[in-house]
Amino acid sequence: MKIEILGMGCIKCNTLYGNVRKAVTELDMKPEIEHVRDLNKIVEYGVMSTPALVIDGEVMASGRIPSVEEIKGWLKE
Repeated sequence: MKIEILGMGCIKCNTLYGNVRKAVTELDMKPEIEHVRDLNKIVEYGVMSTPALVIDGEVMASGRIPSVEEIKGWLKE
């Protein structure tokens, strides 16, 4: 599993990164987690607003910070 946090490194992006880390820790998962700061790659996903969360190539959220519980729900699917 690959999880990508899309954003330039603002506080919202860092908060999302923290929520992802907490969710995977609580689920005892060890996915690959990458913080993507490359604007061209972000645009390739069609994301117009960051932060955004991508799980295995699918944009799950954009322009908001999903909760730890919401992220855990997506990871269990």
